Amino acid sequence: MRAMTYDTYGGPDVLALTEQPRPKVGPAEVLIRVRSAAVNPVDWKVMSGGLDAVMDVRFPVVPGWDVAGVVEAVGFDTPEFAPGDEVYAYARKDYVHGGTFAEYVSVPARSVARKPASLSWDEAAGLPLAGLTAWQLLTRLGVREGDTVLVHAAAGGVGSLGVQIAKALGARVIGTASERNHDRLRALGAEPVTYGDGVVDRVRTLAPSGVDVVADFVGGVSDVTTAVLAEGGRHASIADATVAEKGGTWMWVRPSGADLDELTRLVDDGRLSVPVAATFPLEELADAFRLNMEGHTAGKIAVRVSDDD
Repeated sequence: MRAMTYDTYGGPDVLALTEQPRPKVGPAEVLIRVRSAAVNPVDWKVMSGGLDAVMDVRFPVVPGWDVAGVVEAVGFDTPEFAPGDEVYAYARKDYVHGGTFAEYVSVPARSVARKPASLSWDEAAGLPLAGLTAWQLLTRLGVREGDTVLVHAAAGGVGSLGVQIAKALGARVIGTASERNHDRLRALGAEPVTYGDGVVDRVRTLAPSGVDVVADFVGGVSDVTTAVLAEGGRHASIADATVAEKGGTWMWVRPSGADLDELTRLVDDGRLSVPVAATFPLEELADAFRLNMEGHTAGKIAVRVSDDD
C-alpha cells in the first residue's frame, strides 16, 4: 500500500511516499480503507522526537492518528462492524508505527465509531482527536446546565470544538482569542475576550463571581485560571502539567468509540460542526505539516488519501 513514512526523527523533510505492507487485522480489530486523515500538532511533535521519552517508536513510522474511511475487513470476533461500514476513529495505539497517512490502517474496534452521516470525509477525519480531547476534558469536569465555562484558546482546533460542546451541554461559554477571531466565536455561541494583559479583568467583567469551569487548551495560563475561578470551581489542561499542583487535572485524550458516538449525536443534531481549512493529497503531507506548524489556520487540515468509492 502507499503510505507516507519516516525512518528517523526530524522535520517535514524526513517524510517520504513509500510502499508498505498492508496491516494485519487482529481479533477485535478493523481494517479501514482510508478516505481522509487529518493533521494534528502531535503528529509532527512525535515525528520530531518530542514524545520519545513516553512512547515506543518502531521505524519506519506511518504518522497520523485521525482517520475516516470504509471498513475493508474485520478480525475474529468483531461483530460491531462489517466490510463497507463508513467509520471514523482516533487511531492511536500503544506504540508509534502504523498510522493513518496510508491507504489502510488497522484499528481496535473499541476505538472506532460510525461516521456522522452529515459530515464529509474530510470533516469526519478532523473530528476524532480534537473532538475527543474537548469532550473528555469537559465531561471529566462535569460541565452541566447553567455552568459558566472559560475556554482558553477558544478559536483553536480543540477550543472551537470545546466551545460548541460546552454549549451543547448547557453551559454559558466565555472564550479567549485574538480580536480577529471574535466574530467566529460569537457565531459559535461564545462570549469572546482578548487574551493577554488585562484578560483577568475582562473575564471578571463578564463573570463578576468567577467562572465554574476553566478548560485550558493552550498552556501557560494557570495564573489566569486561578484568578478567575469561582470558589469550588473545576479546571483542567491538556498542555500544562502544573495545573495538578493548583487543584486541577492534567489530561491526555484516550481513544474511545463510545465517546465518538456521543460526538456523532451532537453533529447529526446540528450542534457540532467541523471547519476544514485546507486539503492536501497524500504525497504532499510534508506541506500539510508545515501549514499546521504555522498555527494560523481557522480549521482542520485534511489529507485526502482516496476519492474512490
